[in-house]
Amino acid sequence: MIHARDIFTRSIKLTPTLLMALLVIPVVGGLIGVLLPAFGYIPALDKTTFTLRGFYSLFNTAGFANMLLLSAISSLVSTLLAFIITVLILACYFNSPWLYRIQRLLGPILVIPHAAAAIAISFLITPSGMISRLFSPWLSQWDSPPDWMFPHDSWGISMVLGLTLKELPFLLLMALGALAQADLGAKLRAQHKVALSLGYCPMTAFFKVVLPNLYPFLRLPILAVLAYASASVEIPLILGPNAPPTLAVAIMHWFNDVDLTLRIQASAGAIMQLLLTMGLLLSWWLLEKLTKKFSHGSLINGRREYAGQLIQRFTQVLTFILLSIIMLSLAGLILWSFAGYWRFPDALPSQFVLLHWQHALQQMQTPLLNTVVIGFVATLVAVILTLFTLEAEQLRSRNLSNFASLLIYLPMLIPSIAFLFGLVWLQEQVGSHHAYFNVIFGHLLFVLPYVFLSLASGYRRLDPRFSHLAASLGATPSKVFLRVKLPQLLAPILIAFALGLAVSFSQYLPTLLSGGGRINTITTEAVALAGGASRRVSAVYALMQMLLPAIAFFLAWFIPKLVFAKQTASPHKLQHPTLKQQSKA
Repeated sequence: MIHARDIFTRSIKLTPTLLMALLVIPVVGGLIGVLLPAFGYIPALDKTTFTLRGFYSLFNTAGFANMLLLSAISSLVSTLLAFIITVLILACYFNSPWLYRIQRLLGPILVIPHAAAAIAISFLITPSGMISRLFSPWLSQWDSPPDWMFPHDSWGISMVLGLTLKELPFLLLMALGALAQADLGAKLRAQHKVALSLGYCPMTAFFKVVLPNLYPFLRLPILAVLAYASASVEIPLILGPNAPPTLAVAIMHWFNDVDLTLRIQASAGAIMQLLLTMGLLLSWWLLEKLTKKFSHGSLINGRREYAGQLIQRFTQVLTFILLSIIMLSLAGLILWSFAGYWRFPDALPSQFVLLHWQHALQQMQTPLLNTVVIGFVATLVAVILTLFTLEAEQLRSRNLSNFASLLIYLPMLIPSIAFLFGLVWLQEQVGSHHAYFNVIFGHLLFVLPYVFLSLASGYRRLDPRFSHLAASLGATPSKVFLRVKLPQLLAPILIAFALGLAVSFSQYLPTLLSGGGRINTITTEAVALAGGASRRVSAVYALMQMLLPAIAFFLAWFIPKLVFAKQTASPHKLQHPTLKQQSKA
């Protein structure tokens, strides 16, 4: 007879294999499901002959070269801008309390869904947006909205702006997270102070001493940002050009077309999207090598000053502009959601009403319920799998290998549009017609890497002496896990849960494709409304997109405080039964 202790241990040790299978099989199977139609195999059309017609159709599509160029340039430029601005902010405010104030201001932007951020930026830069209203008519002399190209400009400038502003907080928080590590942060700050004592200006000291040691910790986040930007759908749909659109948006349109033969072209486009993303990642790697080669001399030449004061002033102005853009975008959303009559060029509406919120709340009940249920189930499964996998590491006394860790982040590095179509095809082949289950599984693929990334460091830093003490007192592995480790990790688990919910709430393409358009969420409705519906209703949906993750993070912050406050107020509840008997005696 198998002991309960052995059942728990064996089950936990099998979890890493299950987690890898849940991530690798759908992604690889999805890629195979994209390859087959691209070369002529479409079960729905009973065609199995080998053909390159999909690629011929793709290459002959009007504006295909522009699609590739637009996708490549916008993703590379936005990632480069986000990285440069991140480095400038770190260099300017390193060892300054302003760095963490900026972090607190930009932190909430991280959890705002991409669609909501794009809608907010579009309200800012449209001809009748907040920017033109603030400067009219006293400076611009505009009595009617100007005829300019933003958003949807053919150069993709609006899209680059949206991607940059959305990914900048992520890179900055990843950098601050690396600096928060005790050994790395203390070492770099000490080296920075030594450089200052040797006469280097603060900016030069950062670029020569801190950045070369910090960059390896930013490489993976940067590559994830670049991969996402190259195949993003929500931001190009709302801010990008329409004729032609980016390659990812065009692939989505082809796949959803009623003409099934266009799925061949969509599959060929998905392969080209994958090749494009891989090419961009390779280009970034080559850019790293070139930068390292040509900057080596400047690192060791002993020069103390490189226009540091000028760069510092420029960074301060740039930081103020970025924060102003973000605040104006949010203010514009709030004003439009309550605006009654608002003529141009008035900076504020002439009246405020609740009609738009009342109407939208009546219409969004089903999408709101779908959003919460799908996000909760997907995140709960992700948290459980992550906790069991991390516990298996400790039971085996070794962490996951680098290769296994890379597999966990596979959905972050491979463009979703390159394998989601194949995943839908696989679901059709196995007869999975449960739209709700398919959507939850699609969300799980993207929630799981972020939850693992959030929980791994905290779990691995747990003091093992508590577990050893509990085991020496006769506690089984399951009791040690449930009653010793999990209570210590209450706050990190809730933060990871909130992060998983935020990621799930923002998913557009997995919801649209896996659900076959039958499952509506707040995100899918917001993207649809942004295409030409009432600006006031769009603002309500965008604000609801922001409100949901904000509530999740507030609960993740509030619940541990409430629990620990109760435990502090009732310390006798924490005592061992034997100790309580002794105290009574």
